[in-house]
Amino acid sequence: MNCPVMMALIRLLVKHDGISETLLPEVSLFSSHKPQPRVPLIYQPSLCIVAQGRKIGYLGDREIHYDSGHYLVQTLPLPFECETFASEEAPLFGMSVSIDAATLAELVLALDDPLANDDNSEPPKPMGSVAMTVGMEEAVIRLLRALHDPQAARVMGRNRVREVIFEALQGEQGPALRALVENQGHYSRIVQVLTQMHSELADDISVEQLARRANMSLSTFHHHFKQVTRSSPIQYLKRLRLIKAQLLLSHDEFNVTQTASAVGYKSINQFSRDYKRYFGVSPIQDKV
Repeated sequence: MNCPVMMALIRLLVKHDGISETLLPEVSLFSSHKPQPRVPLIYQPSLCIVAQGRKIGYLGDREIHYDSGHYLVQTLPLPFECETFASEEAPLFGMSVSIDAATLAELVLALDDPLANDDNSEPPKPMGSVAMTVGMEEAVIRLLRALHDPQAARVMGRNRVREVIFEALQGEQGPALRALVENQGHYSRIVQVLTQMHSELADDISVEQLARRANMSLSTFHHHFKQVTRSSPIQYLKRLRLIKAQLLLSHDEFNVTQTASAVGYKSINQFSRDYKRYFGVSPIQDKV
């Protein structure tokens, strides 16, 4: 189901394929007139709203389809792979809304439906596609209209963003968003460990250390970590380091050796082997 009003509002604002900035720093638009192959990447916590076209995310053994009339809720910056389906006749148009931690906490605390505190319950999914409700579509359209008017964006823009996040909290992925704030159960402890892994990539990190930080036995930690990330801690850490390395190589100030060190590799040869195995090209080719 295409969303013609959303699509028309986005089409007027984008000038090229790829990512387009807007009048609000937490909102960006994206478009593509051609398909994009399956590639590894990381989304920061955000809502990815598709007005036309479709994408498939691959997280471990999960396939996450988000097409027109759906939005992807990404609560954690997990490494995953994404494939884009688009053409000149049916281009992809969409919008990404960053999830600000302070805004999310304020909204969650105002709600009267806290997450149940049950370590044995099914953990929230950190990444999932949700069908657009009438309320969400109306909130997105109001936000897009504000992006067309500098005064409206300046005065009402943040409120429009809050409204979109509020609608997401009411949807199927609401529990995953609330879990980021309510700090309950095994899921919350895994989230805290993931946050530490992202901030300590250059350090030596052992699975035993991570399990202790989560206050779990090694076997319990492995079980709950895989439930959330769909991979083992070692696989997750390697993917995270390699995707971060790819981002660093796009900056002129980082050469291959500096990049390897910045993401925790002690051996440049091992880094080059892992990089080529994952991306299909050597790091020096990506640097060029």
